[in-house]
Amino acid sequence: MTFSLVARCAETGMFGVAIASSSPAVAARCAYARAGVGAVASQNVTDPRLGPLTLDLMASGMIAAAAVAEVQRRGSFIDYRQVLTVDGSGGTAIHSGPRSLGIWTQAQAENVASGGNLLANESVPEAILEGFLASTGHLGDRLVAALRAGLVAGGEVGPVHSAGMMLVDKVPWPVADLRCDWTEDCPIEALATAWDIYKPQLEAYIQRALDPRAAPSYGVPGDR
Repeated sequence: MTFSLVARCAETGMFGVAIASSSPAVAARCAYARAGVGAVASQNVTDPRLGPLTLDLMASGMIAAAAVAEVQRRGSFIDYRQVLTVDGSGGTAIHSGPRSLGIWTQAQAENVASGGNLLANESVPEAILEGFLASTGHLGDRLVAALRAGLVAGGEVGPVHSAGMMLVDKVPWPVADLRCDWTEDCPIEALATAWDIYKPQLEAYIQRALDPRAAPSYGVPGDR
């Protein structure tokens, strides 16, 4: 019911996850990232415990491949799960259980991994990967471009209703956590619109947390 990617910006070390699904609120259950550690998508008959577990394993020193191998060993009903991860060196690993739903495939390269289930065709994760690798600029821009490429390649068999993106970088909270939890229109385009609005303010929101005295004002109503 999902197609996604996890990625690392080789220039900045920022991590991100982007995901879309026919199910509601997919990012709330499936997207995980931790600054300085990595990013994880845990999907397909989702076990939300696997995202934090994978990040904890990488934080303890495991590379992506070792962390996913340990998740395979520890996870419950692991044949039903998909787990994608990228680590702090750009290493990637994917587990796709044989009971993943419908057409399921995966693709990976340095700094990026993609996977999906109930897909319209087997080419979708590769298209997502190529969309990311062909893009430039901010990691958030590249994640949106990759999701769009997956949708153009066919996406899911059914209509996509939710999408989300999480970015982490240097601070212990997500610097962006944007979601469209349900729409009858295209949630990837709703996510892209939210990102276009949020991106220019991202650094200011970080500054407001670290030292509001130095933060710019956006002149919101009621601010004097």
